[in-house]
Amino acid sequence: MTPRAGQEKELRADAARNRVRILQAAREQVAAGDNSLQLNAVARLAGVGVGTVYRHFPNRHALVEALSTERFRELVAEARAAAAVPDPHAGLRRLLRFTLDRMLEDPDFAAVLESAGEADAPTSEMKAELDRAVTGLLDGVRRTGAVRGSLEADDVRRLLCGVAHAVRSGSGDVRDLYLDVLLEGLHPPR
Repeated sequence: MTPRAGQEKELRADAARNRVRILQAAREQVAAGDNSLQLNAVARLAGVGVGTVYRHFPNRHALVEALSTERFRELVAEARAAAAVPDPHAGLRRLLRFTLDRMLEDPDFAAVLESAGEADAPTSEMKAELDRAVTGLLDGVRRTGAVRGSLEADDVRRLLCGVAHAVRSGSGDVRDLYLDVLLEGLHPPR
């Protein structure tokens, strides 16, 4: 069973320790360049039974979601910092570049950000927190007339996921070009 919001505190001490070991083993595996995250291999590296891994993370995506928690925190903090930039449009560009870079560095995080449904309630909560922060930033940009009125945070996330895919499939350094195209497309029609 995957822990839900607040459930981590309800885990028995040994179960909580096992969860920490599993996450640490998965982080070490990814840091070593292996992002396959096969649950059997993670169990072996963590020194726990495969059933223990499956109780905490019923599939690879649930494990990746748990590993993405820190990335979401970084993104929320960056969205809040971008909203505080005196020029809201510059703040939006800053946030989009920051997010795109994280997505390109970490394809698993990009997959979590792109996914429509989450296996884990904390991931849904983190996406909602991110959307609230981005909404605040968009409101500031909207007041300057530099973004379409109907555009929502979820729209921006989905569009950025498309840009990340395009950058990964392209050749050469097209990140800034594609980011410029996205930002231009966010403007109201002339």
